[in-house]
Amino acid sequence: MTDSQRQPGLDAILAQGASLKDASWRQLGASALACALLIGAGVYILSGYLHALAWALIFAVAVWPLYTRFRRRYHVSSEVTALLFTTLVGVIVLAPLALLAVDALVELRQLLDYARDSGESGLPVPEAVQRLPFGGAWIAQWWTENLSHAGWTKDLLKQVNTASTREVGAMVGANAIRRTMLFIMCLLSLFFLLLYGESVASQSRAVSHRLFGARGEFVARQMIASVRGTLNGLVLVAIGEGLVMTAVYLVTHTPHPILFGALTAFAAMIPFAAAVAIGLAALVAAVTVGVAAAVIIIAIGAVVVFFADHFVRPKLIGSATKMPFILVLLGILGGVESFELLGLFVGPAIMAALVSLWRDLSSAPADI
Repeated sequence: MTDSQRQPGLDAILAQGASLKDASWRQLGASALACALLIGAGVYILSGYLHALAWALIFAVAVWPLYTRFRRRYHVSSEVTALLFTTLVGVIVLAPLALLAVDALVELRQLLDYARDSGESGLPVPEAVQRLPFGGAWIAQWWTENLSHAGWTKDLLKQVNTASTREVGAMVGANAIRRTMLFIMCLLSLFFLLLYGESVASQSRAVSHRLFGARGEFVARQMIASVRGTLNGLVLVAIGEGLVMTAVYLVTHTPHPILFGALTAFAAMIPFAAAVAIGLAALVAAVTVGVAAAVIIIAIGAVVVFFADHFVRPKLIGSATKMPFILVLLGILGGVESFELLGLFVGPAIMAALVSLWRDLSSAPADI
C-alpha cells in the first residue's frame, strides 16, 4: 500500500480525534456552566440562612475535638452525643442572653415605677450631677427645666410619635422572630453536622484533593485551626475578662454589675474594645458611687486588657494559626467590618488561607 493510499485513512482518524476533542471541550464547558448555575441557584435559595449555616459550621469545628473524645471515652451513640453537644451549645449561647433579659426586665419595671412616681412630684436634680467636673452646671439647668416639674412624663409622651413607636415595635418584634428562627436552624444544622461529621469531613477531603490536590487539604486544616485558635483567643479570653471585671464591679458596688460584666465580655471579643465598656462602667461608678470606685475600675481594667491583648490572646491565636498576630488582628477587624460578628471567625480563617498560599508560592519558611 502506497503513502497516497494510507493518507485518507490517517486524515480520517485525525479528523475524528479532533472532533472528539472538540466534543470533550464542549462537554467540559457545559458541565462547568451547569455547575456554576446550580451553585448560584443553591446560594440564592439558601441566602437567608447562610449566616445560620456558617455559625453551625463554626460551632461544629469548635466542639468537634471534645465531641469525638467524649464518644470514644464513654461509648455513647452518635445520635445521643450530637443531641447532648447541640443542647450544650444552645445553653451556652442562650444562658447569658436570658440572664441579661431577666436583669433588663427587672430594671425596666423599677424604671417604670420610678418614672410614674417622679412624674407626679417632679424629679429633683441628683447631687452626683452637680458634682461632675465637666458639664455639671449645664446638665443641672437642663434637668431643672425639663424634669423637675410635676407632669414632665406627660409632656414627654406628647412629643413621642405613637405611629413611629408602633412601627419600631413591629420591626423589633419581626426581627426577634427572624433571629429566633435562624438560631433554631443553626442548632438543627449543628446537630446534623455533628451526627454526620465524619462522613462530611471524608467527602470534603476527597473533593478538596480532587479539585486542589494535597495542598487543598492543608489549607483547609489551616483554616480550621484558625477558627479554633480564634475561638480560644477571643471568646474564652473575653469570658475571662468579663468574669474578672464583674468581680471588680461587685466589689466597687457599681450598679448593674452583671449587665456591665456581660457588656465587657461581649466587647472584649473585639480586640481593644473592652476599654470602651470598662470606661462606661467607670463613668457610671463615678456618678453613683464615687471617683475612687471609678479609679479602681479603670486601673484594674487597664491591667486586665493589657495582659489579655498583649500576652494571652496573641499566644493562643498565634500558636494555633502559625501566623503573625498582626495578620490575625487585621483579619478580625476587617472580618467584623465586612461580616459583623461572624467576621470574628471568617476573617482569620481567610487570612490563614491567604498566608498558607503565600508561603507555598514563595517557598517561605513556616516561621515568618
